Amino acid sequence: MRDFLPADKARRERVLAVIRERYRAHGFDEIETPIMEEYARLHSGIGGDNEKLAYNVLKRGLDGAAITAAADSPADLTDLGLRYDLTVPLARFYASHRGELPSVFRSVQIAPVWRAERPQKGRYRQFMQCDIDIMGDASSRAEAELIVASLDTLDALGLEGASVRINDRRVLDWMLGHFGFSEAERPGVLITIDKLDKIRAEGVVAELRERGASEAAVDAFESFMRRPVTLEYSPFGERQVRKLLPDAVPDEIVAHLVGIGAAVSAARTTSTIVPGDIPLVFDPFLVRGMGYYTGTIFELAHPSVDYSLGGGGRYDGMIGRFLGGDVPAVGFSIGFERIVDLVKDAEDEASRSIVLVHDRDVAVAELLAIKASLVAEGLRVRLEVRTKNLKALLERASADGYSSFAIVSAGATSASLEIKPLT
Repeated sequence: MRDFLPADKARRERVLAVIRERYRAHGFDEIETPIMEEYARLHSGIGGDNEKLAYNVLKRGLDGAAITAAADSPADLTDLGLRYDLTVPLARFYASHRGELPSVFRSVQIAPVWRAERPQKGRYRQFMQCDIDIMGDASSRAEAELIVASLDTLDALGLEGASVRINDRRVLDWMLGHFGFSEAERPGVLITIDKLDKIRAEGVVAELRERGASEAAVDAFESFMRRPVTLEYSPFGERQVRKLLPDAVPDEIVAHLVGIGAAVSAARTTSTIVPGDIPLVFDPFLVRGMGYYTGTIFELAHPSVDYSLGGGGRYDGMIGRFLGGDVPAVGFSIGFERIVDLVKDAEDEASRSIVLVHDRDVAVAELLAIKASLVAEGLRVRLEVRTKNLKALLERASADGYSSFAIVSAGATSASLEIKPLT
């Protein structure tokens, strides 16, 4: 968990403002949920491995005897927990307020979440999530809307050139069945396949054999990975999808993916984007670790980094756990903590900021009159008493995001100031 100095906080808020504005422009409405949820809901099996990282809240009023008696059962000691993501709270929110929401609800949630991670670079115990979700729409339009809104948001942040790796959990399930893996062993097989980028096909095959997976199925998988593949480039579409899958893949799954691509292509065709240039890449072995995904899954990539900047997928079965009937739902989360480090500061904002360094004998009324005049012109203004080490003062102001300064003496006015750049 981290503190943020003023310059860092201002940077984060500028990025958040852009994200909120773009999502709102795409028709998503922001909601807010409590930071805590019931223990049973957070540990209902829909949060995957994140449930193991949940911060649980001790029941109020427990005495030593009660704590000792329940020492072997955490569920008896706690009744609440801090949210570890925003999807579980959203499912509860939708189930609670469905009657007050439109039949197709597009939500935005931007809020901190907490996970008991081991402290290391890039792993935080408190971090910001930025989620958009669509509930009530089972068509490929929902996925296309999420992808277009997310790509547009990255463009607005100056991160043009992003793409989306896309797959479908139904593709993975069909493919594992095609190779011969039983339903019981498929979850474990997927955990190993998810390491494909790190340990390559040879490592995956070796690990599957070590796990004791069906020998014939592993052989079929290995044979498929070794098959000859032409190196010609195929843009996202039916040809690319079928080329990367075994023969006889169900037509309806292919049609669903191709439909998403066509919709994204139509929305992304602008004066600066080549018509037909679809920023999607089909990845038949994209897994996404969350067990609640039921269909399309995707991850956000950018050429400047070798890690994903977000992801999501369809989770049609989750909300039904609270309502008793399935509701189609799909979501996309962009990795705010990763993105904020890539975004360049806006020069126009820095150019509209000034530090007024004043002598101690300048009257307060004069100072505030000058400051009010500059603020009315749209500038960001800070007052600082002149010190012996003026250089250190100005360096601090520059680090805080100010771009100019002026020395204020007694009798000065806003019109008489000599404004100088800090750098």
